[in-house]
Amino acid sequence: MSSPPIVVVAGAIANKCHNGGEAWVRLSWTLGFRKLGCTVFLLEQIDPDACVDVAGAPAPFEESANLAFFRDITRRFGLEGSAALLCGEEAGYGPEMAELVDIVGSADLFVNISGNVTAAVLLERARRTAYVDIDPGFTQFWNTAQLEGGTTARHDHYFTIGENIGSPDCPIPSGGIEWRPIRQPALLDEWPLCPGSLDRFTTVANWRGPYAAIEYEGRTYGVKVHEFRKVFPLPQRVPWTFELALNIHPADGRDLDSLHAHGWRTVDPRPISGDPDAFRHYIQTSGAEFSVAQGVYVGTESGWFSDRTVRYLASGKPALVQETGFSQHLPSGEGLLSFRTLDEAVDGAARIARDYDGHCQAARAIAEEYFDSDKVLARMLEETGVSH
Repeated sequence: MSSPPIVVVAGAIANKCHNGGEAWVRLSWTLGFRKLGCTVFLLEQIDPDACVDVAGAPAPFEESANLAFFRDITRRFGLEGSAALLCGEEAGYGPEMAELVDIVGSADLFVNISGNVTAAVLLERARRTAYVDIDPGFTQFWNTAQLEGGTTARHDHYFTIGENIGSPDCPIPSGGIEWRPIRQPALLDEWPLCPGSLDRFTTVANWRGPYAAIEYEGRTYGVKVHEFRKVFPLPQRVPWTFELALNIHPADGRDLDSLHAHGWRTVDPRPISGDPDAFRHYIQTSGAEFSVAQGVYVGTESGWFSDRTVRYLASGKPALVQETGFSQHLPSGEGLLSFRTLDEAVDGAARIARDYDGHCQAARAIAEEYFDSDKVLARMLEETGVSH
């Protein structure tokens, strides 16, 4: 009997300190490969300048909240002894660099989410590398313009959750790379069906997102705030509660006032999103999701689909989300509903309310059919030539 495949998963957990949703993204890949029977090692690289204390002030790596968060997450999810956090290009927490080089060199596949690991000493030893793009549009525009943040070099295979990249209707440049579509994997056992009622539509969001608007070939692709402004009147058009666990800067106070004036409820996102368990609890006790997308994803028809929405669906929570071209690949209308206009959003909310239980069942069915980590990651192993 052959030994199980060895997979190294690289991605940002410490870099996304106290962000439970982002932790679930990387955990879903890591634990998903383990669920398939692979031997898995989690690896992350953080710049020393990115290390902060609990108040957000610069801190030494050893005393940082980033390291504490990484240690807590890996311990909680059974990854102690199978994880390492680099500080710059040096060993920081976990095995020494010589052992890390051996681990990477022995792996059948090195999965580099968003190109988190850039240390040449490791990438050069990897036998088979796969870059995973979870920010379609941003990644390719940065690479085309050769901006900082373009980290796709030195990989053998390229995957993107932007399922329309390369199609005639999607203006995102491929940069000469063959981008293979892949979906966000869901750990269905960790995200069970949770019956409830349509008490409120919710989402967890950054008002502007981590990146600025992008200009490409004379067109500007905006950020999330620009899309939210298009649906400000929604709560005034329907009888249901719309709640945002919203990270918004004080400088955007006028937008916050406008949200409240239009009937949106906002809550502090920190106790909701700061921990994987709290993030999961918030989603699983919501009635349904309502959310817009980054303007880049919308304007390019990239096919991007939110990892957060995947977790609503897995929990049996219907999702009413802005169209990014994803309905070319996913069923839309039952459990998962898309909208392009305010009127379509109003109609979608009403449709969910009319047959709430049916939409809940359809939501879970979509997660099982299209996002089950067993299916998504088995396909990735097959496409990269790893037998399992």
